[in-house]
Amino acid sequence: MTAFDWINYTLLAVISLVCVFPFLYVFSVSFTDPEVYVPLRFYLFPEKWSLAAYSYILSTDSFANALKSTVFITAVGTVLNLIVTFSLAYALTKKDVPGRGPMMGFVIFTLVFSAGIVPNYLLVQNLGLLNSYWALIWPVLTNAWSLIIIKSFLESLPSELEDAARIDGCSDIGVFLRVVLPLSMPAVAAFTLFFAVSHWNTYFNALIYLSDAKKWTLQVLVKTLVIDSDNAGMAGAGGDERSVPQETIRMASIMLAMAPILLVYPFLQKHFAKGIMLGSVKG
Repeated sequence: MTAFDWINYTLLAVISLVCVFPFLYVFSVSFTDPEVYVPLRFYLFPEKWSLAAYSYILSTDSFANALKSTVFITAVGTVLNLIVTFSLAYALTKKDVPGRGPMMGFVIFTLVFSAGIVPNYLLVQNLGLLNSYWALIWPVLTNAWSLIIIKSFLESLPSELEDAARIDGCSDIGVFLRVVLPLSMPAVAAFTLFFAVSHWNTYFNALIYLSDAKKWTLQVLVKTLVIDSDNAGMAGAGGDERSVPQETIRMASIMLAMAPILLVYPFLQKHFAKGIMLGSVKG
C-alpha cells in the first residue's frame, strides 16, 4: 500500500472510533448497576451488568404513551408516504397525464423553496390538526426529493411490460399494482426505511404541534430526560426513581429510542443497498 493509503485508513479508523466511543459509553452506562455507578466516569464496559434503568423506564406510563405514539405515527405515516409518493411518481412518468408539466414544476419549486416554520404552523392550525398525531403525518405525506428519485426509477422500467399487461386486459391501476410495484421492491424497501426513520426520529414538529404530554413521541421524551434536570417526564413509574441514577435512566432511554431502527435495518440492508442507486445514470 502507498503512504496515502496508510494515511487514509488511519484517518478513517480514528473517525470510526470517535463515532463508536459515544455509543459504547451510552450502552455501558445504561447497563451499569446503580450500586457501582460513579458519575462523570467513563465506562467502556459495565463493571456490573444491570437492567434496573430499563426496568424503571419500561414501568412508566410516559414511556408506554410515547412508544404508542411513535409506533402509530411511524406505521401509518410510512404506509401513507409510500402510497402517495409511488402513485404520484408513477402518474408523473406518463406524458399524457393532464397538468403533468405544471405539477412537475410545483414539485421542483418545493425542492428549492420552503415556506418556513411560521406558515407551516399556521397551516396546521387552520386545518385543526394541532395536538393531533395527524399534524405529524399529513403535512409530510411526500417530498420533492423522494418523488424525483422514484419517478426517475420508474421511468427506467421497461415500458413493454406495461404494454403487455394492458393487452392482457389490465387497467392502469392493475398495471401499477401487478407490474410496476413488484418490479419496484428495492425502491419500496429503501424508501420504507427512509420514511420510517424520518417518522421515528420526529422531534421538532412533535415538540411544536403536540402540547399534550401523553401524546409526546419518544424523541421528545428522550429530550426531556437528557436535557431537563429531572425526570418529571417519567410519570407513573412502578419503582422508586431515587434508586436508579438519572444518568443511567437517560442513557437507557436513548438506547430504547435507537433500538427499533437498529433491529430493522439489517433485514432491509439487502434491498437498501440496491435502492440507494435509484435514479443513477447507467452506462
